[in-house]
Amino acid sequence: MADTYTQLYIHIVFAVKGRQRLIPKQHKEALHQYITRIITNKKQTLIRINSMPDHIHILIGMKPDVALSDLVRDIKANSSKFINNKGWVVGMFEWQEGFAAFCILILN
Repeated sequence: MADTYTQLYIHIVFAVKGRQRLIPKQHKEALHQYITRIITNKKQTLIRINSMPDHIHILIGMKPDVALSDLVRDIKANSSKFINNKGWVVGMFEWQEGFAAFCILILN
């Protein structure tokens, strides 16, 4: 086979450290846009993003040229810096260690 085609759909979930409710409604859109840029800059496809006050869900179309753990690390590290630089929370914002990821099978 001369060409290879792979498309992985991954549902990623991770939480605010201590499950604190630190993602207010008024900042959700800005956070989602920032995370979208991170994913796009890594040449992956954001399908859907949504957050609750204490966690976030991200559905991506992922190519196998990047490690999932590296992508999530970059999303969490950069979005934490973004939130802290904006001063949205009192003290230091952090995401909880680890994440959950589920591969989604799409049948035609």
